[in-house]
Amino acid sequence: MRLRWAVIAATAVLVTACSSPPPPPVDLAVDLPAKIGMNALYTHLEALQDIAERHGGNRAQGTPGFDASVDYVAGLLRDKGFDVQTPDFDRYGGTRGGAPLLTVNGRGHPVDKASLLVDTGPAGVTAVTLRPVKAAGCTPADYGRTDVRRAIAVVDDTGCSVVTKHNAATARGAVGMLVVTSRADGSPPGLFTPGYYRELTIPVGVIGADVNAALRRTTAPVRLRLDGSPVLAKSRNVLAQTKTGDTRNVVMAGAHLDSVAGGPGINDNGTGVAAVLETALQLGGSPQVDNAVRFAFWGSEEIGLEGSRAYIRGLDAEHLDDIALYVNVDMLGSPNAGYFTYDGDQSAATAPMPVPEGSAGVERLLAAYLNTAGVRPADMPLGNATDYEPFLAAGVPIGGLTTGAAQQKTPVQARLWGGRAAAAFDPNYHTRRDTVDNVDRRALSIMAPGVAFAVGTYAQSIDGANGVPARDERDRTVP
Repeated sequence: MRLRWAVIAATAVLVTACSSPPPPPVDLAVDLPAKIGMNALYTHLEALQDIAERHGGNRAQGTPGFDASVDYVAGLLRDKGFDVQTPDFDRYGGTRGGAPLLTVNGRGHPVDKASLLVDTGPAGVTAVTLRPVKAAGCTPADYGRTDVRRAIAVVDDTGCSVVTKHNAATARGAVGMLVVTSRADGSPPGLFTPGYYRELTIPVGVIGADVNAALRRTTAPVRLRLDGSPVLAKSRNVLAQTKTGDTRNVVMAGAHLDSVAGGPGINDNGTGVAAVLETALQLGGSPQVDNAVRFAFWGSEEIGLEGSRAYIRGLDAEHLDDIALYVNVDMLGSPNAGYFTYDGDQSAATAPMPVPEGSAGVERLLAAYLNTAGVRPADMPLGNATDYEPFLAAGVPIGGLTTGAAQQKTPVQARLWGGRAAAAFDPNYHTRRDTVDNVDRRALSIMAPGVAFAVGTYAQSIDGANGVPARDERDRTVP
């Protein structure tokens, strides 16, 4: 009898256990940020610094330090069950041979080769030089009635990028272009945008005021020699994607993996790498998510966004439309930290630019997180100097976090966040002092979980007030 009752009791326990409700689903927007610990983040930062110290003091593109950084990140992601790829891409690696020269009335003058991938050969291009009515030459209309067919257009360095000037000149039939710059401190901001040279199809040179004066004294043809064979080198990105989730709604987060040649690059951008990497490791390769998550670690950001540009160029329209949004993080532990979200709604822009639908929602989501974390966020103006730019140009909603670089903190920002006014957010930017010891621990502890918050939120749903366009509403274009 005792045995019979024992069996009945055990059976009742099993029935009760089997009929109990399953545990509630994990809310990744809450759970994932809570798992981003400072010890783990600093483990990654120290590993990257150790790599730099063992490889000449940096992790720059094309160096053993960069290759070791790739191996470190890719190895950890594979161990967590991600589908990991390290695809090659071509980047500009220099020019072999060549002797650029502008010959005017039989006399040679110095000229810098801007069209890095265009080789005139030693014979060069011989043509007359003509100028637009409006010196900047930013539109075909700037040339007025000046017929520059089969001529070399001469423009100044103001008003627009060299690509825009080039496109205007080629639209009017020019066979070459010279850009006149008179600045002693180099080219004006915005003239040479990252990766600009891939857009140039005719020889483009840069000359100074003295050479420009020589051109103005002649109407005879000149010879523009911009020779030298471009050398394309191989580099790699690291891409890791979950094995679960809808692959037609991919949530992407990324950071550039390379440093400058002058230092180990721990704030720029080891902090971004650590935040994205730890978010991936805590999420795991096969999480319970509605949308697939893809993590990217870009090569060649410091020399022209080559990695992220190559990635976008390599996607067909279908796979580009599969990307729901992209979150970029670049410098999350600046010593004189600011707390910025990228200006997806253009609320702080003096000259608003077209921004993909959904970017404002990503900004609101990240700003709400920062407010909850105890800091008041500010807008970081959108530009073309970090890896969200190719996504922005392709029409993908973007957002992201940064604590600032070489920009100076204003008195208002110093009152808001503390720190020093009239000093750079990161005084160690692009120097050998960009080490673990100079990372702001508090800033990193706030910003890094923000990456996980965005990933966790959108991995569960891209709908709602801060959502992005649904898959059937996307029509992207590879720039």
